[in-house]
Amino acid sequence: MSKLLVKNINLIDGTGSDNIVNTNILIEDGRFKSLNADTSAGDAEVIDGGGYYMLPGMIDTHVHMMFELKPLEQRLTTPFSYNFYEAAKHLNTVLNAGITTVRDALGSDLGLKKAIDDGLVDGPRMQISVNALTITGGHGDGYNYSGIVADMLQPHPGMPSGVCDGVEEVRKKTREMLRAGADVIKVHATGGVSSPTDHPKFTQFSLEELKVIVEEAQFRNGVKVMAHAQGLEGIRQCVEAGIHSIEHGIYLDDEICERMKDQGTYLVPTLLAPVSVLEFADELGMAQTSIDKSKEVIEIHKESFTRAYKAGVKIAMGTDAGVFKHGTNLRELELMVECGMTPMDAIVASTQTAAECMGYTDLGLIKEDYIADFILTEENPLENIGILKDNDAIKVVAKDGKVFKNMI
Repeated sequence: MSKLLVKNINLIDGTGSDNIVNTNILIEDGRFKSLNADTSAGDAEVIDGGGYYMLPGMIDTHVHMMFELKPLEQRLTTPFSYNFYEAAKHLNTVLNAGITTVRDALGSDLGLKKAIDDGLVDGPRMQISVNALTITGGHGDGYNYSGIVADMLQPHPGMPSGVCDGVEEVRKKTREMLRAGADVIKVHATGGVSSPTDHPKFTQFSLEELKVIVEEAQFRNGVKVMAHAQGLEGIRQCVEAGIHSIEHGIYLDDEICERMKDQGTYLVPTLLAPVSVLEFADELGMAQTSIDKSKEVIEIHKESFTRAYKAGVKIAMGTDAGVFKHGTNLRELELMVECGMTPMDAIVASTQTAAECMGYTDLGLIKEDYIADFILTEENPLENIGILKDNDAIKVVAKDGKVFKNMI
């Protein structure tokens, strides 16, 4: 039996409680055993928290671990297998930044997830969507007006193409993703910022097609659907179809926020995505169309987030990391706070609510019998949420009770 005692820490447990107590935490076999443990460790490994702040491991519900945007020339000259070695580096970077669980929104196959589960690679636990469903010419179709196709990833064994049109094709593609090991189905319901031939306001799949995707995934197989949905009409259709989470949600109005609240639809805002596209445009080789669209949506995106938060929509933290640099994920909390969320609510969105969005019932809280994921910070993030974006401020990272980073 493995035991870990983390003593003398100030506990922020992820529930939103303002009652921050100094305590000692005992972990056994990867789960929290006691939140008020005796300091006599016995045979336990001991970490002296030194009055640091313990939070649950952070959860990012929208990432792309298999890639990080780079200039087109680099993408075209990178050997195919090299991408998997880069992904291992990204996984380690994200884990060390305090992210212990991720939901991959396109690009990671079952082999990458299994490599983490089997301990071949250090990284956060993963849920995968494999590839995203998209219409011909829509967001996710790498076709350019030149006639050249520059997809972000190549179909390969375990990675079916996601392009599909019409009810029967989307039904089959949903089944193909499930066959490939998808934990969640990802659909591009609207155009996007980074795609060359569409716009975020464009609606892609029909309502009938979206309903079939939900039918095949959720009703037949118990697998939730997440939707890249930026334009208002596309978001409306997703909510009507019964889709579980709206990713990005750039154009929201009061009516759709109320419907999302009533139905329990999650919003995964990814405020960091357009901000980072603009900041790293040259380094990442962003096309001018993507830069222009990011400038167009950045303020309305923030306004929509604030509207949803005030309306009581369930918000789960997600970033779109991979579209920009991995390891910068927790800057998202600072942006959420800048848009009106309290620091405590930003932490809850990144722990308890994110875990609920992903369907976990024993993760996202520091609670007895829950999975022992946690981080330690020297400074109180409730007083300065921005410290979380500094990886050096995350002193300890543990997943399943195993310490992967210790800078104390």
